[in-house]
Amino acid sequence: MSKWLSKEWLDETREMAKNQPERPGASARMQYIIAGGPDGEVRYFWVLENGKLLESELGDVTEADITMTMSYDDAKKIQEGDLDPNAAFMQGRIKIGNSTNMAKLMSLMPLTNAPEYKELQKEIREITEY
Repeated sequence: MSKWLSKEWLDETREMAKNQPERPGASARMQYIIAGGPDGEVRYFWVLENGKLLESELGDVTEADITMTMSYDDAKKIQEGDLDPNAAFMQGRIKIGNSTNMAKLMSLMPLTNAPEYKELQKEIREITEY
């Protein structure tokens, strides 16, 4: 098991995501900021290209299309499947950076409801230590 939000966890989950279907146009440089965790703030990013997760690393991505900030507790609830990310966004529990490309963000949100994504999240939960 990998510790949630660790480099090992990001590496392992990126490998697990390799079998996700291609989704033309689902491309973005996504910055995540998780605030208030037991180890302080955690910053990581994803680089998606046509639905494929090419990069997943701790730190900051250059020229982020989307920047999302959320509390550690809400991020954990999303990861554990107890909080829908779309609902969290609509409730203001996920803060969006000023330079975020809202059209791109809105185009990616439906992907979180895809059966393949939901199955991947279930598999990730099974290998995650919180």
